[in-house]
Amino acid sequence: MSLTIPITVDFSGGLEMLFSNKRRHSLSIPALFTEEKDGKGEGEGEGEEEDKGKPVTIAFLVDYLCKNFMKDPRSDLFVLDGHIRPGILVLINEADWELEGEETYEIQAGDNILFVSTLHGG
Repeated sequence: MSLTIPITVDFSGGLEMLFSNKRRHSLSIPALFTEEKDGKGEGEGEGEEEDKGKPVTIAFLVDYLCKNFMKDPRSDLFVLDGHIRPGILVLINEADWELEGEETYEIQAGDNILFVSTLHGG
């Protein structure tokens, strides 16, 4: 298995301003991640099977984007309580993420993830 997964992430509806005013990002993200439990970080699991990690999901991607690509300090315009903010549509390969399992969708090589804000000031 490859160590990274190539994907494309697009932002629209004003979200691109949070990500260096760039609408399209071609990324290579880690193929696996380990969850931190009971204060243990990566590589500190109970057994070797635990250390191999889990496939990356949309939830992982959102956190990864916020930590590595969001240059604007107003992350609350994108995430709220660790989840995609209500009013942001997410499409996975042009299909509504609700049809794909939302945050639990396991990202595949070549996926196109689109985040569209429907939030407008006024």
